[in-house]
Order: sequence, then structure tokens, then C-alpha cells
Amino acid sequence: MSDTETDNQAHAAVTLLKDLVRRPSITPLDEGCQALLAERLTKLGFVCESMPFGDVINMWARRGNSEPVFCFAGHTDVVPPGALEDWSTDPFEPVEKDGLLYGRGTADMKSGLAAMIVAIEEFIARCPNHKGSIALLITSDEEGRARDGTLRVMQALSERGESIDWCVIGEPSSEKRLGDIVRIGRRGSLSGILTVHGIQGHVAYPQLADNPIARFAPVLAELCSIEWDTGNEWFPPTSFQVVNIEAGAGAPNVTPAELRARFNFRYSTVWTHEALKKRVTELFDEHDINYTLDWHLSGEPFLTEPGRLIEAVSSAVHAEVGTPPELSTGGGTSDGRFISPAGVDVVELGPVNASIHKIDEHVRIDDVVALTRMYGRVLDELLV
Repeated sequence: MSDTETDNQAHAAVTLLKDLVRRPSITPLDEGCQALLAERLTKLGFVCESMPFGDVINMWARRGNSEPVFCFAGHTDVVPPGALEDWSTDPFEPVEKDGLLYGRGTADMKSGLAAMIVAIEEFIARCPNHKGSIALLITSDEEGRARDGTLRVMQALSERGESIDWCVIGEPSSEKRLGDIVRIGRRGSLSGILTVHGIQGHVAYPQLADNPIARFAPVLAELCSIEWDTGNEWFPPTSFQVVNIEAGAGAPNVTPAELRARFNFRYSTVWTHEALKKRVTELFDEHDINYTLDWHLSGEPFLTEPGRLIEAVSSAVHAEVGTPPELSTGGGTSDGRFISPAGVDVVELGPVNASIHKIDEHVRIDDVVALTRMYGRVLDELLV
């Protein structure tokens, strides 16, 4: 093992990451992760404020009272590990093997949190009188319903007139190697919860029944055939997917009284959720169908235009790995959907996402150290 590999294994961010992984903070539990971070931040002059909402613990920490405000954001909660017998190691006992660190949350996203904290410590050591303010917005509700986490903290900050200028989220944005992808936005997510009402009857006497499956079939075919848009400069075309259909009366000779379905749009800034709802409702109303349709909006699409934050993050990645990142809006949703609407420039930069939510989740130890340096370079670019 080289001296560099040995140094990286002992790096402060790797040590902190191990401490975080040992805390089984399955959504919405935090299990002391935020207290651990607050203890270190308080020593640096941060004012750390606990913001619990419901059964969710959140933390807002800030050093400085002036603008601009640079914020790191992330979450301490993790998804359940699944069947423990399928893991090669204990998911909540970090294990190093072949340059990798295994454990639930190593990639999503406790490595990002550890890198943030150590990057801030190193930055303040070399620049104690930095410009503006440094803040952290940490939640334990990102992997769950996301109702009492970042959304509520942003509402509370807005109510007291506190704002953020730039935000870097430590989500695992990278795909093949650290820094190859930086997320500068995300698509919106809109789900439809549908019930088609019919009349139950005997399959041999369809004229005496009203089969909701037959009613819905042509509507579904049309929904699937529509080209909703062709995307734009930053976003791919809007996607429509059916995720569940349920019907049946429990017998092979009976047509059901109702059909239940759920579908989802992942949509770009070409649409608003209001416009999508209107278009779908018009389509349903064009057919002879008795239905009830409810909606769930997970988040509107957001996009950070090229500017100082993207320049700083791209420069930091380029300096560390030798090539600039690809700027992307792919992937699912993130808590950026709650931060961006306040007029905040938001990007996501974190480790490789290949193992997230999987059995034997892991992160490259060298990447944790390199990510710490990237975050430090971003702070240098914006606050020195």
C-alpha cells in the first residue's frame, strides 16, 4: 500500500464518514448524526439551530451574518439496508476492502456530509475572515416523504427573511468516476392517482355491466402514444410512465366495478404542473369514461443557469480530476426542488452513484478525500 493510500484511509473526512455510517439513521431517524456535525461546526464559530418538524430532525447552521450566503445541503437519513444476510458485511459497521469503504449511506450521502464538514474546517483554518457566510442545511427526511425536512426549513427561513445565494448539495451525482457529472437541475415529478368507475357484471352479459378496463384501455393507449415535448437545451423529453394498474373482482367470470391506476410524469421546464394536469384532464374528458383523478406533485423542475456557482464547481472539478464535468439535469428528484424556488442557484456534486440503495453500498476512499478538496476549492472560488 502506498503512502498516499495510507494517508487517505486516515483522512479526517474518511474517519468522520465511518462515525456517521455507524449510526443507523434509517428515514426519518437521525440517530445523533446532526449532533455530531453540530459539535464540530460549533467549534468553528457556527450557530447551529435544530429545526424539528413532526418526527423529522433538521439542522440549520450558519457562520457569518453578511452576504453572499453559500450553503452546503444534504441528508443524514438512509434507506433500509434490506436483507442483512445478503450483505457481505454489517451495513452499519464500515469496512474497508480493496480501496473501498462499505456500509449503508457511504455513497448516499454521508460521504458528501463528511467531505463538507472537513472542507469547511480546512477552509476556515486558512481563511478565518472569509467573505460572506457559510451555511449548512441538513435534514433526516430526504429518503422518505420529504414533507418535514428541507421544505419546512426553507419555509421557516423565508418567514424570517433569511436567504441563500448559492447551494451545493452532496447527492451522489457522479456516474462512472468522481466529478464526471454535475447536476444543475432536475425534472419535475407529477403523479396521477386514477380510479375508473364501472359496473360489476357477468362476463357473458357485458351489456348489463360497464367494464372499467375496457373504458380505460383506449385512454391509456393515447397517453402512451403522445409525444409530450422534445425537451430543450438542458432537459430531455418529458416521460410518461404507468407504475401500477389494479382491477378484478376476484373471480374469472366477473368484470370489476372499478380500476385503479397510478402514473407519473417526469417533465421539463417546457411544462408546468398546471398545464400538464389540464392537458390530461382534457384527454380523459374526450372519452366516454367515469373517473376520479387525484394528483401528487413531488416537485417542479428547476434549473440553475450558467453563472458564478457553476463556474466555481466546474473549475473545482477540473482542477482535481483534469477534465470539466458534464452539466446534467438527469436522474430523479432531490431536495434541490425545495431550495431552488427561493431564487437560489443550486448544483449537486457528490460521489459515484452506482451502488446507492443497493446491497453492499460503497464509496472509493480516494474519492472521499478528492471530494473534500473539490468542496474546499469551491469555497475558495466564492468566498475568498
